[in-house]
Order: sequence, then structure tokens, then C-alpha cells
Amino acid sequence: MYRGRLKRDLDDWVKRGLIDTATATRLLDDVDRRGSGFSIGSILSMFAAVLIAASLLMLIAANWELIPRLTKVAGIIGLIWIFHLAALLARSRGADRIAAASLVLGSAAFGGAIALIGQLYHLSGDTFSAMFLWFSVAAVSAALFRSGALAVVTGALALVTFGGGFDSFGWDVGSHGLWAWWPPFGAALVFGLSRWTAADRAKHFGYVLLLAWIWWMVILERGELYALVVAVVATLLFLVLTLPRSPLADLHRRLGASASFYTLIIAMSGFAYVQGSAMDAVSIAVLGIIILGLSIAAIALDGRDNGAVRLLAYGAFAAEILYLSYETIDSILGTSAFFLLSGLVVAVLAFVVVRLEKRFSRPAAEVKS
Repeated sequence: MYRGRLKRDLDDWVKRGLIDTATATRLLDDVDRRGSGFSIGSILSMFAAVLIAASLLMLIAANWELIPRLTKVAGIIGLIWIFHLAALLARSRGADRIAAASLVLGSAAFGGAIALIGQLYHLSGDTFSAMFLWFSVAAVSAALFRSGALAVVTGALALVTFGGGFDSFGWDVGSHGLWAWWPPFGAALVFGLSRWTAADRAKHFGYVLLLAWIWWMVILERGELYALVVAVVATLLFLVLTLPRSPLADLHRRLGASASFYTLIIAMSGFAYVQGSAMDAVSIAVLGIIILGLSIAAIALDGRDNGAVRLLAYGAFAAEILYLSYETIDSILGTSAFFLLSGLVVAVLAFVVVRLEKRFSRPAAEVKS
């Protein structure tokens, strides 16, 4: 996808005389050499690995009455070694796709081994401990092999590990403090693996893990005041990251677009939670103005170069206008008037979006003038 867009842009620049054909060819060759694009072979390989892993887990979970216990355990341990040795062999021959698929299968086999041994020998334990062990081994394997595919799997396991704690301990934060404070460390490991393996997609699991933890630990557990504090802090952090002359501008460039996007999600969701809990009209109106203002500021500061932030700001702006419209006129004019006003609001918003998109599509020098 990225390569296709880049090629079209390069062809257009060559036709307009902005660059020569040799430069365009070198740029495209550099992108191909770094392997940044979409690959059908890689996707099919990962799909195959996932399907085989799913069948393996289902097979292991079955209770094989006719097979001795020792044979089952030896078989699953053998599969773990076979898949990792296959990954080593494939890596040595430059078959990175086969190596990635083998590592995913090896990680799945280890997860199956945990389930199998616990089932066969009736070992006591909880879901969180089992998933944490699986996550830890997958993280070590991803770091040793420097595998981006396994880093993504590790990120997914980090989320599942956090969810497994609810199954083991329930929703009470106070009685299980160690588990409750594990997500920041898990997210830090995911971020580290994402950087070490150059798997940018893996870091999204870390952000989602932090987002879920903040919502559970602070907003849902402690209520509106803490939610407001989180929203204000997230707003200040977003502004510090995105302001043109900010001292953290270099950090924002290194972290990428996802840092400001997830920070904006926390800010928006925190303000929305407080607004949804408010009972008086003044509080609802003030928070509505804050959300609308933050949406406009997000588009102005980071919307040009960050499509995710732009889409989130558009959605938050439209949702807030509809919410305020519902709160103020629904009880007076009825549902039909609400939908009429909603349609007009969306039409105006569409007009504004079109104008902003045209502005963003202009060259930066033209916009400044």
C-alpha cells in the first residue's frame, strides 16, 4: 500500500520535473530494500501459522485417553524445539517468512504445553500466572530471534495476560496490587520489543494496555474527580507533544503519530466520562466546550500530518455536538427535531471537513503564506 502510493507520487513528480527518473528509481529501490511494504506472501504465511497454531491448541486441549501422559508431554516439548530449530534454519538461509511463522507456531506450542501439563497433572494455579509465563517466554524468544512477528504475538499476549487477571482475581484492585500494577511493566516490555525488532505495529498493544489500565485503575475505580485529573494531564501532554516549538517535539517525532493519538484518546474519554456523569446543565455545557475546543486544537496542531488524530478529532467533535443537541432539545422538541438538527450539524461538519482537507492537501509553504 505504501509502496504503491509512493510510486504514484514519484511518477507524478517526475512528470512535473520536480525530480529526475534516476532519483525516483533510487528512492523506490531503497524502500524495497528496507522491506517496508505490504507482502501477500508474508500475510499468507502468518495466516497459515495462525491456523495451524489454532488447530494445535485445539488438539492439545483435547483429552487423549489412549495416549500415555509422558508421550503427550514429550510430544509437545518436541514440537517446541522443532519449531524453534526450524526458525533458526530458516533464518540462516534468509527465509524470514518461514522463520516468523515457525516462531509463532513455537510460541503457540509453548502455550499449549502449559495448558496440557496443567490438565494432565491437575496443577493448581490461576489464569493470570499461566498467561504471564506464556508472555514472558514469548518475549524472551522475540528478543533473542529479533522477530517482529513474535513481538506482535507478545503484545497480544500482554493484553490477554491482563485480561486473565480479571478471571483469576475479579475486579477488586486493592486485594491484588501486584497484578494491578503489572500493565505498565508489560507495556514497557512491549515498547522495548517493538523498538528492538523494528515492529512498529507491536507498540499499539502497549498503548492499548496502558489505556485499559488507566481506565480501570483510575477512572472506573476512583470516579469522576480522578477521571478529570487524568483528562487534564493527558491534554497537557498532548499539547506539549504537538505544539510547534515544544521542547518535546523531537520526542514526538521519535515516538511517532501513535503517541499523540493515544494521548488524545485518554483526554477525550476522560472528559466524556466526567460529562456523562454530570447532572447539572452548566457542567455538561462547560465540558462540552472543552471537548469541542480540544477537537479543534487537535486538528490545528497535529491534524495535517496525523490522520489518526484528525479522524479522532472529527469524530469527537461530531459526537459532542450531537450529544449536546440531544441534551438540550430532545425533551422540548421531540425526536424528529433532534434528528433534523443532527442532520444539519453533520452537514455543516462535512463542509468544514472538506475545507480542512483541501487546506491540508496544499503545500506547507502555501498554507503559511
